[in-house]
Amino acid sequence: MVKYELINREMIVSPTARSVYRISAIVSLTLCFSLAWIMINGPGLFFRQILFVGVVATAITVTGMEVFLFRFDDSAGWKQILWFGLMIFMPLGPALYCFVVYSPSKIIQGEYADRAN
Repeated sequence: MVKYELINREMIVSPTARSVYRISAIVSLTLCFSLAWIMINGPGLFFRQILFVGVVATAITVTGMEVFLFRFDDSAGWKQILWFGLMIFMPLGPALYCFVVYSPSKIIQGEYADRAN
């Protein structure tokens, strides 16, 4: 039987994917600051562009971390439920999940070890 996978494993757990998700998690944290700046000082051209980049980075981080949570995370069920609930708080939840669970996970570290050999 052929399995149809829209998002394959390499898009989530490869070393390139790890770099992309970590960079997008860092950039998505700028979304908080740009939103605060726009609310205080009004929308300037520069901060609207930073806001757009932050929204795109947040979308990348949320998508990748949700797929990792549902398909590859091997932690306890209650931890997965907790992280799913925390990921609702948009730029902070997925970025925190990326740094606390995704980056040090055994699957990602194993992928790095496979590439080194």
